[in-house]
Amino acid sequence: MTENSLIDASRLTAALQRFADERDWNRYHSPRNLVLALMGEVGELAEIFQWLDDDAAARLGDDPARFTHLQEEIADVLLYLTRLAMVTGVDLDAAVRDKLAKNAIKYPAI
Repeated sequence: MTENSLIDASRLTAALQRFADERDWNRYHSPRNLVLALMGEVGELAEIFQWLDDDAAARLGDDPARFTHLQEEIADVLLYLTRLAMVTGVDLDAAVRDKLAKNAIKYPAI
């Protein structure tokens, strides 16, 4: 990770590429397919919070099984999002730095 980097996805992207290569999945990983898979995973993440009030949602960590499920769904979202960035040529670190800079201008600190 360089001094100006916010995130270093290089190990994750290498692992994802290796995983896809070993299963011959690259042919299925079109941007469209990855977005659809990502949407499905976001839906599964949302389902965890469906019908919970804010207090119950904040206490998900109190139940090890539910917390494990939460971790798994967040990981799935991150994996598909990272893979989508890979196949579309988006540099995640540059995109995050750029977006944070734009957000700082759009939403200045009080």
